[in-house]
Amino acid sequence: MAKTERFLELREKANDLPLLPGVYIMKDKAGEVIYVGKAIKLKNRVSSYFHGEHNAKTEAMVAKIQDFDVIIANSEFEALVLENSLIKHHMPRYNILLKDDKGYPFIRCDMREEYPTFSIVSKPKDDGAKYYGPYGGRGITKNAIDAVLKALKMPTCGRKFPRDIGKERPCLNYHMKNCTGYCLKDASAGEYRKNIRTAVMIFEGKSDELVKALTDEMMDDAENLRFELAAEKRDRINAITALRTKQRVVAGSAADTDAVGLYLGQAKSCFVVLHYIGGTLLDKDYEIFETPIEDREEALSGILRQYYFRRGIAPNNILLPWEIPDMEEIQQSFEQYGKAKLLVPQRGDKVRLVESAMLNAKEETERATTKEEKTLKTLEWLKNALGLEKSPDRVEAFDISNTGSSDIVASMVVFHRGKSLKRDYRRFKIKTITEQDDFHSMEEVVTRRLQRYLDGDEKFAPLPDLMLIDGGEVHANIAKQAALRLGLDLPIFGMVKDDRHRTRALITPEGEEIGIVANPAVFAYIGTIQEETHRFAIEYHHSLHNKSAKRSVLDSIEGVGEKRRQKLIKHFGTIRAIKEASIAELAQVVPKNTAETIYYSFRGKNSDKVEEKTT
Repeated sequence: MAKTERFLELREKANDLPLLPGVYIMKDKAGEVIYVGKAIKLKNRVSSYFHGEHNAKTEAMVAKIQDFDVIIANSEFEALVLENSLIKHHMPRYNILLKDDKGYPFIRCDMREEYPTFSIVSKPKDDGAKYYGPYGGRGITKNAIDAVLKALKMPTCGRKFPRDIGKERPCLNYHMKNCTGYCLKDASAGEYRKNIRTAVMIFEGKSDELVKALTDEMMDDAENLRFELAAEKRDRINAITALRTKQRVVAGSAADTDAVGLYLGQAKSCFVVLHYIGGTLLDKDYEIFETPIEDREEALSGILRQYYFRRGIAPNNILLPWEIPDMEEIQQSFEQYGKAKLLVPQRGDKVRLVESAMLNAKEETERATTKEEKTLKTLEWLKNALGLEKSPDRVEAFDISNTGSSDIVASMVVFHRGKSLKRDYRRFKIKTITEQDDFHSMEEVVTRRLQRYLDGDEKFAPLPDLMLIDGGEVHANIAKQAALRLGLDLPIFGMVKDDRHRTRALITPEGEEIGIVANPAVFAYIGTIQEETHRFAIEYHHSLHNKSAKRSVLDSIEGVGEKRRQKLIKHFGTIRAIKEASIAELAQVVPKNTAETIYYSFRGKNSDKVEEKTT
């Protein structure tokens, strides 16, 4: 069924939908769910996909839609919850998805163990242990554990207790007075558990209670002239106080304000959340998205829900850069996390917090996409300069290599979005030409490449967006005529070189040149393609030429077939070594009569009677 017919059917189906809230589910020809969305009015939203122009990502998705289903909801809030559930279940390829592997881990501690330790786990289990979190990420969680243990002078090394007690000398942490040394034989297990309980109180957010208790103990020690113990309590209080603010932000749920930023780049986008406590920035979380975003309101809504629903926690205030259509419904869904409010500030300090989040999102995007954005601009320039209908994302280039009339070969290299796609490289040995003829060689290789595509060979799919031929107008025209004879009208250009063998221009089959030297990025890109095409062709030609040289000498000798030739090459390494070998040496690899034949074929029958006698 033609694409236009399918579009008309889908458009008609969308026009028959009701003006009610609900969820729509887009499917491809295999019935796989490729996109899930929600709508206040299903008819308006779904039909918009089959009218007007969209960005590249949306166009690619729409091209794959074979059918769609809808689920009508009782309210916008119900549609929001249902959409989130369906996205989580189907993980559609065209929805913006936060990475699953990032995770929000928990800290685990089993106080039933003789020497309890802290570990990082993905999810709590009903196993009797204590769990704290969720936390912002594994790196920051590990840092939190290390900071607490160091503050309490607990072990941060890899030793296991009681297994390693007294087995080795204390590590450097002990000598630097960063650890009490629980690996020593006379270390107190009771003191170890006491400090673990102190650490647990910190993770439970009971730092204030802990500081108060330690302060009372410090005062009591000082009054009773136990100044050394009092000093230890003082140092511990200072360490815990320093940790308290950091620990609150690590836990995430204690942050009172999150400022959200979303920057939409040409090639990538970035979502940023800055966590604040009392106006002080204490943490940053961000994620890069590889695909461009068309609808910023819809994108922000979807990312927000994924981000906070997965964490299971939210701060008091979430500051957004712009309004989103389902703000009220999302606000309602966040009620399960307490008093979280969605705000779009218009003035004052909160505006500056959002501006900072937006700036961070922009910087992260540009840092991640500098090279890709350059590539996109290069491809856009080529599209406009060459008058192409679409961006030349896939470029195929061809070159011929030969030495006179021997071992004539061709190379095909592929570049996708500016990068070489070596798995799609192909090489050809010219079959129909026995004399040097670059024009007809190029005609043959282009014909064979395109015919393989028409025959359904997946190794030669898809067709290129741009085909480059190493050579001038005639080469390009021959390739163009070969494609047209097969019923394919492809954009084909020749690569015209300067006196330093660099591609200075592209040329049409009709002889129109398009200069590229004035654009350094394009000049470098086309130059890289030309050099790689030439290298691949020369490499293949040399390998065939070397094989031919070996075969031409040995295969002409009576009694030397493929197997014996391979054995000789493997044993001696080179043709020269075979030529210089004695009959006795050759007889170690092949029968004596064959060894004699090889020996005399290189020297002549009567050239060495001494060698004959000695054997």
